[in-house]
Amino acid sequence: MSFPTLSAEQQRELARDLTRFLSTYKHISDSFIIEFFSEDLWDTLPAKWQQVIGNLTPPQIADLLLDRYNMNRSYSCVWPLSLLSFRATAHALAFPRAPKRKQRNDVGTVKPEEFLENQSQSSLLGHIFRKHVKPKKQHEIQRLGTLVKQLCDLTDCNSVVDVGSGQGHLTRFLSFGLGLSVTGIEADRTLVSMASKFDGQLLLTLGKEKQKNRSQLSTWGPSPCHVPGWVNPNASWEDFVKQVGSGKCCREGHIAEPSKKRQRESVTEVGQPQQHTDQTGSTAESGSCSDNGQSASLPPEGNVNTNCFSGGDPKSPTETAVAPEARPGSLSLSKHLCRAETGQGCPDLILTGLHACGDLSATLLRHFSSCPHVRGITSVACCYMKITTSEDPHPPGLIVPPIKPLPPNETSHSEFGYPMSSWVQGLPGHQLSYKAREGACHAMEEYVHRLREESASLRTHCYRATLETVIREAKPELRRTGVQTIKKSHLLSFTEYARLGLPRVGLPPDLPLDTDRVEAMLRQEGRVVVYFSLALLLAPVVETLILLDRMLFLEEKGIASRLVPLFDPAFSPRNLVLVAVKPTEDTDTGKTLP
Repeated sequence: MSFPTLSAEQQRELARDLTRFLSTYKHISDSFIIEFFSEDLWDTLPAKWQQVIGNLTPPQIADLLLDRYNMNRSYSCVWPLSLLSFRATAHALAFPRAPKRKQRNDVGTVKPEEFLENQSQSSLLGHIFRKHVKPKKQHEIQRLGTLVKQLCDLTDCNSVVDVGSGQGHLTRFLSFGLGLSVTGIEADRTLVSMASKFDGQLLLTLGKEKQKNRSQLSTWGPSPCHVPGWVNPNASWEDFVKQVGSGKCCREGHIAEPSKKRQRESVTEVGQPQQHTDQTGSTAESGSCSDNGQSASLPPEGNVNTNCFSGGDPKSPTETAVAPEARPGSLSLSKHLCRAETGQGCPDLILTGLHACGDLSATLLRHFSSCPHVRGITSVACCYMKITTSEDPHPPGLIVPPIKPLPPNETSHSEFGYPMSSWVQGLPGHQLSYKAREGACHAMEEYVHRLREESASLRTHCYRATLETVIREAKPELRRTGVQTIKKSHLLSFTEYARLGLPRVGLPPDLPLDTDRVEAMLRQEGRVVVYFSLALLLAPVVETLILLDRMLFLEEKGIASRLVPLFDPAFSPRNLVLVAVKPTEDTDTGKTLP
């Protein structure tokens, strides 16, 4: 796992330090950069800070403020101790985001090594798993899939539930590539249909390659199951198990197999070794994120009594491929390994969620801690601004589909996404605003790259802040209105930018502009970039508090966990994976599993 392990007491002390620090500088983390001029944000900084950072060039901002690994900083003047302390404390409190094998001088580069030969194809992933998959997702599914396989080996589990499975890219790699029995659950029925379609395409490709002897056969597993459904954060783990067990497996026949024998071999490219070892410490805004199980689709109507946790003997993944119904240890569709009505007889399983949005990650951790069938979890969070809190139970962007009311004899769990732990909940100043949580989703590494390249895109924030001032002066009741992204705005003049943006808030595109006032604001582009960088410096600190709260929640349940910087942060900004395994006595060896 190659990540510093903190004791429970150290975790609690770190949480206390984080809340104190963030409380002190919440005026920065809670500020909106589009209000730089309208709210005079520059004047909220100490005068001595303004003097030393007001004229920094973009590369200097990267080197002197944001790059935690830069040991050769060169200052043109003496910085105030308070500013030095702010920078040092922000870096010290945040969990490290660079994978262990990532060289310090590589931080801020965009492409991982696996894409050096081909900018769009990962050299670590077999070609059949790269179809329909963007480079970022290739990078993620190879590393996370390998980590999930390690967890399965550690716990002797062969069943995996992928929540927020989307188009099924991770489920296919886990199933066909790593020989696991996988169930994916996804709220968007369109994505579920696409996942099934892509499964069929992959099976056809396997059949063709086998006939031509162009593939290297290795471990294999049953075709993944796809369950359409929204994961209700207020439901019990029993309801979750029933929901997962309600879907139809792909092998039921609605996907054409490449041959009548319905063989399920897993392949990689010729000469491409399986990536099963020591990936947790390797290279492994902002990343794209679907709603991952939290979109507005309704739960599936009715239950289909088929088994989605079926699979062969996990200790014999390379046995000769035969029809699934004839495999030793496998179950046909008529035999239920997990009864949907009661949840009895379920196999041990591993939960995983790749960029599970908002409360979904917290929900999975609660199911993991309470469900006796879940042995381990890998959780990659996303969209922190959509997390519910007691102060903000309905944050912007939260989509809660209509669900059937609970029976009179059942109660709603009504738990928020943050804080999860009793410890953080009891700390003064633990509250995190919507803006602070939204800021935690921004990509510092990518911004460092833009600063060092002195990219023209850096002017975008200044453009938007200037436009916000124009909007408020024309219509004071409009505040923080959604202009949305204007493509290639940095290549436009501000006048052109305004002509495109004003109609989006109901103002005429030819609204007269005070040219002198606009030019005066645009000349302060450097200050806007510096201020945004100060706020960005706090983003990993906020993320650390959110993830540490989840670790403390598990610790309070008697479960140890770790955070692994699995993905390249410049390529996949939400790169910290929370990994946990329940402590279970190994009856064969007498040792306690981690």
